[in-house]
Amino acid sequence: MAKDQLTIIEHLEELRKVIIISVIALMAGALIVYFTFREQLFLFLIEPVKELNVPLVQITITEAFFTKLKISLLAGLVLAMPVILWQVFSFILPALTAREKKLVFILFPASVVAFAGGIAFSYEVVLRFAILFLLTGVSTGLTPMISISKYISFLLGFVLPFGFIFEMPLVAIFLARLGIINHATLAKKRKYAILAVVTIAAALTPGPDVVSQLLMAGPMLILYELSIVLARIFAKKPELAETSEY
Repeated sequence: MAKDQLTIIEHLEELRKVIIISVIALMAGALIVYFTFREQLFLFLIEPVKELNVPLVQITITEAFFTKLKISLLAGLVLAMPVILWQVFSFILPALTAREKKLVFILFPASVVAFAGGIAFSYEVVLRFAILFLLTGVSTGLTPMISISKYISFLLGFVLPFGFIFEMPLVAIFLARLGIINHATLAKKRKYAILAVVTIAAALTPGPDVVSQLLMAGPMLILYELSIVLARIFAKKPELAETSEY
């Protein structure tokens, strides 16, 4: 029986396999990080505050242990992301046409690069600026005492969402090639997109401060505008609209 003709139970079984493989990949990535380079990764992550000579403190006995465990799990997620993304793509592939599958194979490597690029951009640009501004620009006369767990939570709350946010242009390309969206619609809905971006930024940022929210909302709006351009460039060709096969 073809995969596109599977029963609901068989689809659930396929989904279970996707979840199991993804969890195994995540745990394997986390173990690799924890037992090989967790200390190096920890020192790398605290570098932005160390450069400002801001000390990080350990408030509880177990805080450092659980913080490094959290770092290992999330770094493991990053390592496992190619496997997880491929599992997701593999699950939906049977429902796609031959040309749609070809498009997925083309965009898959780009999605991995975009995810990594979003994390790198957030860490090197957005996070560092946010820390510099929040610790030196508005904390004059105060002595920062930041717990290691609070800092790592703030950092991860900034960095990880950018990995997914940077997938936005690729999603736009995919949907435009399928004819589901077009650049005119995206441009027309810009004001609603701005509202959605501001809301998402407020929900995703680790702190309630407006600066953090703007630092996340700004790149999201730029990526939305880029998505409009890409949707126009990669729009479904008129001659392809007459057939379900690309």
